[in-house]
Amino acid sequence: IQSALNQKNLSFGTSLKSDWTKKFNTFLNLYHTRYKLDARNISGNAEQILFQNNEVQETALKLNTNYVPNDNLTWLNGYQFTDTGIANETSVTQPPFESNARNVIKSHALFSELTFTSTDKKVFARGGLRLNYLENPGTFKEYILEPRLSFNYAFTRHLKVQALGEFKSQAINQIIDLEQDFLGIEKRRWIVSDGSTLPITKSKQASLGINYDQENLYVGLEWFYKEVNGISTSTQGFQNQDQFNGEIGKYDVKGIEFLINKKTEAYSIWASYTYNFNNYRFEGIVPPEFPNNLDIRHTATFAGTYTLGNFKLGIGLNYRTGKPFTEPDADTPIDDTFFPNRINFQEPNSSRLPEFLRADASAIYNFDIGSALKATAGISVLNFTNRNNILNTYYRLGDANEIETIENVSLGLTPNISFRVRF
Repeated sequence: IQSALNQKNLSFGTSLKSDWTKKFNTFLNLYHTRYKLDARNISGNAEQILFQNNEVQETALKLNTNYVPNDNLTWLNGYQFTDTGIANETSVTQPPFESNARNVIKSHALFSELTFTSTDKKVFARGGLRLNYLENPGTFKEYILEPRLSFNYAFTRHLKVQALGEFKSQAINQIIDLEQDFLGIEKRRWIVSDGSTLPITKSKQASLGINYDQENLYVGLEWFYKEVNGISTSTQGFQNQDQFNGEIGKYDVKGIEFLINKKTEAYSIWASYTYNFNNYRFEGIVPPEFPNNLDIRHTATFAGTYTLGNFKLGIGLNYRTGKPFTEPDADTPIDDTFFPNRINFQEPNSSRLPEFLRADASAIYNFDIGSALKATAGISVLNFTNRNNILNTYYRLGDANEIETIENVSLGLTPNISFRVRF
């Protein structure tokens, strides 16, 4: 098998900031960017040759006006225009297939945002509204209103509470071609929403947090919720029976995050924990509700550094529960009612990978080579317990019509050495 993958990026832009008065200024930004992906795959017997091309060109103009009437208020207004063109070309020799799709999405946005800071610095509030007009010529036109709000209140000098909420949308997504599809690696291709088979993705999210920040101690606790509508199975990285269905649905994620950090001149220690509950809902899939591909319920980290003279030592521990995946049906693993045969999977994301655990350590030594030269020597060891962590598992049919299990495994014990000179 011969495979080739080539990516190119080119971008340029310019900006201009103008201070018209002490209270009023403007900022103008203009840019153009181009991204191109070329991929080719030739089978071992050269019976099938596959070419894929994905090209994105974007031109944007953004104008902001900023008015500061006093020390407490700031008023931001602006306009943004974005023109994005995306081309997707596919050519297959066996079976013969040709596709050449080119789409353009034009976006006009007006936005206004007001920021208030109280004189005693206890209250900080920011509220805004954004009006988007999205047009895919010949396909759809849509107006989308997006409110946004941020509020901070300081009970004391060290204890603060924060609330956030916002609506967002996007008309450009990525189709994910996974390991079993092409080249043995994941490949992503950009695509424009057409309003039906791939609608505009819309999200709304909110968070509420409280934190205590003193000179040597930080403690934070945050609750969050997010709902995303208009997603497609082709953009989510499925590796089962739902990968190519193109079903439209949504997901919601909610949870809490805790962080604590204690530091002095000699050491810094921090620990964090996140509980995450993330579910899909697709009406065209049975069952309609199941865990998200990224539904990792528990994540915990612990790390610390200690400085002794010119030495700095560090250690870290990362733990998370396994992410979901889909196994073949134990009784009838192969569905031979289709040609070619395909794998008969269990319910989507009904199994989970083993838990992930990795411990790392590092040491850095700073010293002077001369009066003008400074150097840093370092050594680190990733996964020093040499634990075998499975990152992903998927299945495919082999040449003998047998199911092959593919596992992506993390690196084992991995030492690194570095040396840096500064002058």
